Order: sequence, then C-alpha cells, then structure tokens
Amino acid sequence: MSRAAHKLTMLVDRDVWHSLAVAVAACVLSAGLVYVGYFIHVFRIARKAPCLPERSECVLLFGKHAPAGRIDRDFEARLDRAVSLWRERIPSRVVLLGGGAPGEPTEAALARDGLLARGWTDEVPLQLEAHSRDTMQNLRNARGLLGRIAVDGKSSAADTPMTMVPPPAMTTGRYQVRPAHLQVTLLSSRYHLARCALFARQLGFDAELCAAEPRLQLGPRTLLRLAGEAAYVCWSDVGTRWARLIGHRRMLDRVT
Repeated sequence: MSRAAHKLTMLVDRDVWHSLAVAVAACVLSAGLVYVGYFIHVFRIARKAPCLPERSECVLLFGKHAPAGRIDRDFEARLDRAVSLWRERIPSRVVLLGGGAPGEPTEAALARDGLLARGWTDEVPLQLEAHSRDTMQNLRNARGLLGRIAVDGKSSAADTPMTMVPPPAMTTGRYQVRPAHLQVTLLSSRYHLARCALFARQLGFDAELCAAEPRLQLGPRTLLRLAGEAAYVCWSDVGTRWARLIGHRRMLDRVT
C-alpha cells in the first residue's frame, strides 16, 4: 500500500475521527494546557534520550519515508547509530522496520542496504519487517515476529536468519507473547522517540530508548517536528484513555 493510500484509509476511518474529536475537545476545554503538557513530554524525551542504551540486546530500528529509495539525513543518522551500537556492544538481534509503496524499495530493505554498506557483517543477522506503513504497524508487526521466534524456540541470533515478517493479519494468535518476553531497544530520531515509547508501552513491550542523534539541536525544523509529534502523541494517548473509559473495544484493538 502506498503512503497516500494508507493516509486515505485513516481519513475514512470513523474511529480515527472519534479519537481525534475527543483529543481536540480536551485541548480546547483546557485552553491548550493538555497540548502544552504533551509538548513538554515530547521535548523532554527528545532531549534526555540516551545514545547508548543499557541493554541493546534486541534493537528495533525504525525506517523513514524514502521516496524513490532516497533516504534523508534523519534516516542516515539512524543507520549510523545502529552501526555505532554494533561496534560498542553487539546486539543479539536487529529488526529493521518499515514497508514501502508498490514497486519501490521498502524502508527495511533500504536500512539493510545502508547497514551493509557501512560494514555490517553476518555476526548479527538482520531481520526485515517490510509490510508496515506507520509507527504503530512497525511495532505491531515486530511483536508478531518476535513472538513467532519465541514460540518456535529460536532464542539466539544464530538461529534467526534474515527474515521478512508476515503481513499484519498473520501476526496475531499464537505468535503473541507476554510483555515480559519483549525487551527491546527502540532506535529512532529524537523527535520520534516519544511516539515510539507510547506505542511500545500500549503493545506490551518492555522498551528502552536510543536516540540517533548525539544531542537535540533546536531550530525551526526540529521545533516543527516536535510540535507535530506532540499533537500526534496527544491524539493517540487521549484517544486511548477515552476508549478505555467508555469500554470501546474496537478502538482499543487498534492500539493494543
């Protein structure tokens, strides 16, 4: 599915509009204080996230939109950080996340090629999740992939060759495992980490964060990114809390 088609699917989803209406109402009724709180939260995570996580046993590397296979500096920074982690402390498993439009290379494939070009070796196999189109799908499919590995008894990196995770419809049922089994390191750009952390928590991961950039460099572009992420995190978190409050099972199934 193309990026545009995925966004169109979201726009015609009534649950999306339901949660958005609730989040907007919360921001309006609080005179914007709810949004300000989320902006501060996103900013703090972006500023304080470490570059060298404590565990880094299983690294989930988030891809980024790459039209016609052209990766930008944010994507490059994520690849550079992954290589830095590999040289500092060898992980047992690395999962590359991200699909792509029909006829174009997936984000996961671009990440694989970028890592190999940077000297990555077979010492740590790369697993590809190449069917997702957004952060939630990234993590949901990764949960299915890691769950399948756990069920099949493949606990070591040597047992897990480069793999393409099945489409989302196949990543449920017996492939889901308990949250305690899903210890992961989330590697992405600083502005993106708050969203990654929120979705990982909702999906039952025991996650730590790893920032691609050495430090948060403030500027118009970064502030705009942070503002957008704050709005997205506010929308998702408030919508999820509302769904739990009213017992809306269908809405909760989308984010858990």
